[in-house]
Amino acid sequence: MKFLIAGAGAIGAYIGARMARAGFDVTLFARGAHLRAMQEHGVLVKTAEGDFAARPKIAAALDEVGPVDVVFLGVKAHGLPQLAPRLKPVLGPGTTVVSTQNGIPWWYFQGFGGDWDGLRLERVDPGGVISSAIEAGRVVGSIVYFSTEITAPGVVQHIEGNRISLGEPDGSRSERCRRIAEALIASGLRAPISARLRHEIWVKVLGNASFNPVSALTRATLAQMVRDPGVCAVIRNIMQEVEAVSHKLGMELPISIDQRIAGAEKVGEHKTSMLQDLEAGRPMELEALVGAVVEIGERVGLPMPTTKTVYACAKLLAECSVPQQNK
Repeated sequence: MKFLIAGAGAIGAYIGARMARAGFDVTLFARGAHLRAMQEHGVLVKTAEGDFAARPKIAAALDEVGPVDVVFLGVKAHGLPQLAPRLKPVLGPGTTVVSTQNGIPWWYFQGFGGDWDGLRLERVDPGGVISSAIEAGRVVGSIVYFSTEITAPGVVQHIEGNRISLGEPDGSRSERCRRIAEALIASGLRAPISARLRHEIWVKVLGNASFNPVSALTRATLAQMVRDPGVCAVIRNIMQEVEAVSHKLGMELPISIDQRIAGAEKVGEHKTSMLQDLEAGRPMELEALVGAVVEIGERVGLPMPTTKTVYACAKLLAECSVPQQNK
């Protein structure tokens, strides 16, 4: 199989480096200083178990890659509207596209069934640019449960975790999912196949929609938010509203809000991805993590007062940070 990591940032470069190290035919598509460093020196991965270097193929343009069997979308959700229309040169008749984005993915309601079948979320897929470029039948969903960071161009620091759950949107256990999972497992990752990926997405959204925007507004770590009674109450209110939205869609969450909060406290003094992006001057994944949930809440008739308040404040923070980020 021929693999492409389209958007080889911290997560994509980590997956690609592990696959290249295991001997798979994998190409990393990147740009800027990170691209140049990987072209010259490959990818250096630093882990607690030991460092390793890998030499995957590196591409500066998608039209030089050609059709592949599997594309991993390695950019963050707000980068997909720009990337998706450019994927045409790498999409063959049988190419599978694996989404790795946090939050509610653009494909969530494709083949959903019932009243919400085919619903497009404007905050995630503005104007339908993603769904028109990537046919629904190509999509395999995934949820990434590991944390990585680019510490220098061409250098990826693995922080924690090694699991990436895969799943067909229709819940079937397909041959293509099995083959992708086998490749990831052979590369040293855990890759379970979930028949209930949509349910699993909401478990992660439960934390992402609450901890992420509040952390950006307060600059607090997970432990600090949980241990502050007033802030923890805000977190809990958001989680209750998010859970109510998921129930409206018929989703069952296999974890309670108390368990989700306790799990965050165990992680400790960790900064959320949204806070890390804010501090680094990068765009925040606000729409996929929070805006999409608010949009669904509006569709199903739930008010979501706490979530909407925090979302509005975080959105203004993001807008006010742009001039500083560009200086």
